[in-house]
This record gives sequence, structure tokens and C-alpha cells, in this order.
Amino acid sequence: MKKNSFNIKRIAAITMARNDDFFLSRWIKYYGEQIGTENLYIYLDGIDQTAPSNAGKANIKKLPHKEEAVQRGDKTRILLLSSLANELFKKGYDIVIGCDCDEFLIIDPALNISLKEYLSTIKNKTSVSGLGLDIGQDLNSEKKLDMNKNFLEQRNYALLSTRYTKPVVLMKPATWGSGFHSVKGHNFHIDKNLYLLHFGGVDLDMIKNKIGDRNPSWEKHLKKRARTIEIITESKNKNKSIKAARILQTFLRPIYDMNKPAMLGLKWVAKIPERFKELNI
Repeated sequence: MKKNSFNIKRIAAITMARNDDFFLSRWIKYYGEQIGTENLYIYLDGIDQTAPSNAGKANIKKLPHKEEAVQRGDKTRILLLSSLANELFKKGYDIVIGCDCDEFLIIDPALNISLKEYLSTIKNKTSVSGLGLDIGQDLNSEKKLDMNKNFLEQRNYALLSTRYTKPVVLMKPATWGSGFHSVKGHNFHIDKNLYLLHFGGVDLDMIKNKIGDRNPSWEKHLKKRARTIEIITESKNKNKSIKAARILQTFLRPIYDMNKPAMLGLKWVAKIPERFKELNI
């Protein structure tokens, strides 16, 4: 792919967070480096919330917090974020990335092209997804997370998860389903060079602390993150094919929801490619 053979598009990234300064500050750092901090749009869930110290020129709006169960809260948040994305298209943005603050959309470093440049080359799509890599801690070989170091320096394995193969990139105005897991009324496209890295299960102690800090309806949600750690730790084969997982998820769809990827219930664990570690996430 030749650089400068295409027009660089105007790209925004959006998210919503509450009591999550640790991940949000990393989200700002990563996407700010990719597309410019001035193109980040963040809803803080609660008037009492404070922006991370590295927020810089990010566009931040505080909303009144409403205590809701996880499922109901997900629907409320995604409607707010879909509306924000559509407003940004009206303001002249060509692409909007929407994701949680512990999710990082990356371009394969082997291409030697920036995320912004690569997304600018994609044509004739309403949305695209990266392959979901749910990064988790291997309790047999990995220590507690050092908060001052990059994630990928400390973690080596990922669950190849359909849960995080999400159409987080919008090329046109549309409405996401809860959690960014689908785009209503549009097909699902998994790009061959994109990955969505999820770090919600990056450290067991962090999950335990969050369980103690949230209302009871969130406990089940957080335990799903701990389940990723359990699967990775207990896996006897941690060298499953990322390429094969992408093929399966591209062509398989659950009969109950044809607008999401499937993987036959397989719990595949893969080693994170060494080249990903140069991304400094």
C-alpha cells in the first residue's frame, strides 16, 4: 500500500466513562497520538467526575449520573454515543471510532502505516470491525500489572473473542447496538488488518477491586472479565491461529443474531504477536 496515494480523512474517537481514570487516561494517550487529542470526544458519567490530567484539548462533557442495571445502562449509553457520532458527521468528520475506554483499535504494525492513514483507505462500508483480542493475565506466568508500564510488555496471551470483534468504526451515520456489538440495519465487516484489543481482564486484582466498588448488578459483568483470565490460565494450547479465528468469525453467524460474528463456542487462546508490542499500549 503506497502512502499518500489517498486523502487523509477527518477522524474522531468517542467514549463514555465513569470512575475509570486509569483506562481513560491510556485511551486519551493512544487515540490522541493516532488522530489528535482535539478529535477526542468524551462523556463523563457524573457531574462529580474529573478529567484525566492528560486530557489536553479533548472535548469533554459531564452528564448527570443515573444509577441503572448493566443492560439498561448499556442501552442508555449507546444511544447517547450514537447520537454524538451522528452529530460529528454533521460537523464534517468522515469517520467516527466508538469504543469503551479499555478498548484500543490497532492496525497491524507489519503494514508500516498509521491507523489514521489505513482507515482513510477504506471505501464503500458503513462500518468495519477489527478482530477481537481479549487480553488477559496468565496467573501461572504473569505478575500483577505494573500500572506504570505498557500493557503489552506484561501480557502475552489473548482469548480470540467474538465478544470484542465489534464494529467500532463508523464511516456513515448509523446506530450502534448495545456495547458497540453491532450496527443496526447493516452488515458486519471484519477488516483483515485491524484488531480491537480489550484490556478489561488484564489484571485479576484490578477486577476484584472494581467488583467491590460497583453496585451488585455490575458484579456478573465484571466476573466475565475474570473468566477470560481463567480460560487463558487453564489453556493447554496457547498458540491457536489468529488467522483461522478471523476466517471463522468472518463467515459464521449465530442463528439468533445474523449481524454478529460466531466461533462455534470455541475458546481459543493465542499468543499476542511480538510486533504488537511496539505499539506502546
